[in-house]
Amino acid sequence: MKSMLIISRQAPWSGPGAREALDIALAGGAFDLPLGMLFLDDGVFQLVARQQPAALQQKDLTANLQALPLFGVECLYASARSLQERGLHGTELNLAVEVLDDGALTALIDRYDQVLTL
Repeated sequence: MKSMLIISRQAPWSGPGAREALDIALAGGAFDLPLGMLFLDDGVFQLVARQQPAALQQKDLTANLQALPLFGVECLYASARSLQERGLHGTELNLAVEVLDDGALTALIDRYDQVLTL
């Protein structure tokens, strides 16, 4: 069975990409596919706790994010550079992720058979 890495690059309020990435991860996890999820660029904003999506007439993704490990999606990663560039710290995140530097990100991507970027 081939492994898949889903790279989520969109902020939760900037369009359907963030929700679609989560939906794919949850569906794949439900079928026991070996997959991981990487939050990169503005995608790291999905990890910020206490968001108020209703102010932007958006749906809250927090429940979907927290369901990932329940669906077997336990390999969760975030880019250290993306977090740093956006002024975010590990204490502000609502999901346990492994924070990786650029070199580790390259190695991570190379480990997966397929990579899907949204």
